[in-house]
Amino acid sequence: MSIISFGEYIEGMNYKVVDERRWRASAGIMLLLGLIAFINGFILQKYIVIPYVAGFLMLNFIIGIFINPKFSPTMLIASIIVRKQSPLPIGAVQKRFAWSLGLALSAVIFALSLFLINDVSFFEPVCMLCLICLVLLYFETAFGICIGCKLYHLAIRIKLIKQPEEAPNCMGDACEVEPK
Repeated sequence: MSIISFGEYIEGMNYKVVDERRWRASAGIMLLLGLIAFINGFILQKYIVIPYVAGFLMLNFIIGIFINPKFSPTMLIASIIVRKQSPLPIGAVQKRFAWSLGLALSAVIFALSLFLINDVSFFEPVCMLCLICLVLLYFETAFGICIGCKLYHLAIRIKLIKQPEEAPNCMGDACEVEPK
């Protein structure tokens, strides 16, 4: 097992996989943090909370994407929460794509929220991006629907990205791609 890796090979799968239960728990933790930031910023107008939460989530995604998701803070907590549940392996490649989208969104929110503290004209773009993140996290947590994963498979179908040799599965086989 490598420390720097995104997913792992398990018996019977010829592509890297991650544990869906841990990912959903991690998404739930990120949803909770996002809701705290959203309520503080856009209901209570305490904008100072937003860059801290967005920065934490950005760091979480950076660790997960570039080092190993097992070491990201939300995944460490999620592992404790679901430790007694049996793993549910799903393809890792589309989860990496989804987390890359999360990194991009959190980085933009982080950058814009730094300006929001001194200039309320950044309120609407930050608010809209926060709502998009909350909806994506809600779908992952509540329904097991990874919209980032669906976008990954859409990008394969319309040939924006190259299809991997083995087309890894999504939760419930919801986004199957015909293997080459």
